[in-house]
Amino acid sequence: MSSQRLRAEITDRALAQRIAGALQDLLVPPPDALTIFEEQGNAAAPHHWRVEAYFPASRDAEALRSDLEAVLGEKVPSFTTAPIPNLNWVTLSQAALPPVRAGRFTIHGSHDRSRVPRGQWAIEIDAGEAFGTAHHATTRGCLIAIDRLTRRQHFARVLDLGCGSGILSIAAARALPAARIVAVDIDARSVAVAGENARANRLGRRLELVCAAGVDTARVRRGAPFDLILANILAEPLISLAPKFRAIARPGATAVLSGLLNHEAPTVTAAMRVQGFALLSHRRIGGWSTLTFRRRSPLPLSPPAGRGLG
Repeated sequence: MSSQRLRAEITDRALAQRIAGALQDLLVPPPDALTIFEEQGNAAAPHHWRVEAYFPASRDAEALRSDLEAVLGEKVPSFTTAPIPNLNWVTLSQAALPPVRAGRFTIHGSHDRSRVPRGQWAIEIDAGEAFGTAHHATTRGCLIAIDRLTRRQHFARVLDLGCGSGILSIAAARALPAARIVAVDIDARSVAVAGENARANRLGRRLELVCAAGVDTARVRRGAPFDLILANILAEPLISLAPKFRAIARPGATAVLSGLLNHEAPTVTAAMRVQGFALLSHRRIGGWSTLTFRRRSPLPLSPPAGRGLG
């Protein structure tokens, strides 16, 4: 039983979206994967949208078109079919990812192991089930921030919130050999992948991995206060977590936050400032931002006016 791709060329954008929605949500079985590509037109061919649906078994193109017309109540273009080669798509996609330099760090997949010099700054991470290979601008921005911060300062206690593949924790462990690092993720599979990556990078038990939502877990509370907080998640949870970052960060601690678009950075910055964090740097890579904050130390209390200390 071979896999199959069905493709339709559609000149009406709204119709293309309706067809894609019906394929995904209204027909049984749905495709394993679905894409819509906008194609630029020319004098010979009009501007159009290409809908591609990938099925694990052969589907009759004409029957699929008839099913869609019955569901949508309108005429649907014909589909062309093509078999999908029986290849290891995960391996092929990993091989297409070159090594990435981020400060002193070189992030590479296992397919590049023989071509990347081994050493403290080489980190092996294969693309897979957990976010974080340094090919995304937010991960790269965090790695650059870790590199710059650890060149001039030591951090004894590190929290990696939303650790994904564990790449930021591994980078922190390489740059801070004596640090205690707690890596947290809400997804159990990500925690398992982070553990696998820690072992592949010969870190042994340097990382303490925790499956939990946010920072409301006993292990995070025991590890606090932290000197360095890393959180490459999304703008909305970063905003809601700002008060909790203050609660688990020691005065003078550093927080590196990413996973947010450039236009979301002012809102995240405002939320952190309310909690006593000063913005140290704002790095933009493409349309994505990485923010570095320092928690201000509390001001000493002044004695009441007119009263002495003796």
